Amino acid sequence: MKTKPDLSFRKLWNLSFGFFGVQIAYALQSANISRIFATLGADPHQLSFFWILPPLMGMIVQPIVGFCSDKTWTRIGRRIPYLIVGAIVAVIVMCLLPNAGSLGITTQIVMWGLSGTMLFGLFSLMLLDTSINMAMQPFKMLVGDMVNEKQKTRAYSIQSMLCNAGSLVGFCAPYILSFIGVTNVAPEGVIPNSVIYSFYIGALVLILCVIFTTTNVKEFNPQEYAEYNDNSVKETVGEVTHKSNGSIGRAFLTIGLVQFFCWAAFLYQWTYATGAIAQNVWDTLTPSSSGYQAAGDWYGILSAFMSVAAVLWALVIPRFKNVKVAYSVSLLLGAAGFCWCLVIHDQYTLIPAFMLMGCTWAAMLALPFALFTNAIEGNPKMGTYLGLFNCAICFPQIIAAATGGMVISVAGSQPMMLFIAGIFLVIGAVCVFFIKDIKGQHKSSPVASGH
Repeated sequence: MKTKPDLSFRKLWNLSFGFFGVQIAYALQSANISRIFATLGADPHQLSFFWILPPLMGMIVQPIVGFCSDKTWTRIGRRIPYLIVGAIVAVIVMCLLPNAGSLGITTQIVMWGLSGTMLFGLFSLMLLDTSINMAMQPFKMLVGDMVNEKQKTRAYSIQSMLCNAGSLVGFCAPYILSFIGVTNVAPEGVIPNSVIYSFYIGALVLILCVIFTTTNVKEFNPQEYAEYNDNSVKETVGEVTHKSNGSIGRAFLTIGLVQFFCWAAFLYQWTYATGAIAQNVWDTLTPSSSGYQAAGDWYGILSAFMSVAAVLWALVIPRFKNVKVAYSVSLLLGAAGFCWCLVIHDQYTLIPAFMLMGCTWAAMLALPFALFTNAIEGNPKMGTYLGLFNCAICFPQIIAAATGGMVISVAGSQPMMLFIAGIFLVIGAVCVFFIKDIKGQHKSSPVASGH
């Protein structure tokens, strides 16, 4: 088996550049969905239910994209066809979703008591998250396919940088547009222009970035791929989860336990942070008020600070001698930030709290994948496994979203939901030490031989 050649910085950059545009779309979604549905008339007790669809679609789409792209060979590549389709659908939906309140859809839907406007928004959200997941997954696999082991750290660092840069643009866009004069308020039930135009800009950047990547990246053809990869391993998808006594199963279950509490915590942030900030800082929970919309803009800025902190903390993490200690400390820092939000009533004091959350975000984006890929190192079904591993990200979000209405009824307020998210991260920090030190063993295991 031949060693993959070293790639120039430019080629490594080209592999991941489209991720910048995809991440803008993802940031716009995560920072504004609760704000959009609250503006359309959703009750705070209903908000978490709108967050069930995004992780549910990710849980379905990412394993399918991984499995199918492992077997796809076309003239334009193996992963790129899925990237193109996902990006096109995302661009269309990004132009439709923020206009849900302006389309004159007023029919009441008996089921769930949803208005036609909210049902349209819910359907658009489902399509948006499906397409984002479809566009995002290929970038992770392109690096795995085409970059040698020596350069993978550098390649994923470039991807992480572009990811956080895209997040900054997406999070800040509504605030910046409002600052330069785009209106930040609208009639009741209508999304403000600052949000609508942010989605338009995000859609344009997304398609331009994807066009750049698809025209500057040439994937291996089947013959080249066979020369650089070991295709001798024969496995089935189901063996990832039911071989709980094997390296893959142990990695999946123990890391997934930590992931459960981490992603449930951040689902609560995405769902309730705007309302919590509006209540504690602007003393309002009226979505049509200027205070609530200002809180929505400020949440975007806080998320941008969180991304900056994530970039800085990502430089600190490698200095820890023990990966599990780094993981646990990162989660505890985020837990402190979440719990602090319960008592903060000044918008600027929220900045350090969200920067502490950024330390957790940096660890969540890097360390679980680093630990898991040790168990699947060199495996030709990497796309399938990574797709399935993403279920450990999606499942906790679904559970948190499905139970959020019940939890907030007991908690009593949206700021309290952020405090509960902090408690989740403390539990996750403890669970980190259940993770075993796992190295890839598939080549000599029964899983690898197909038994």
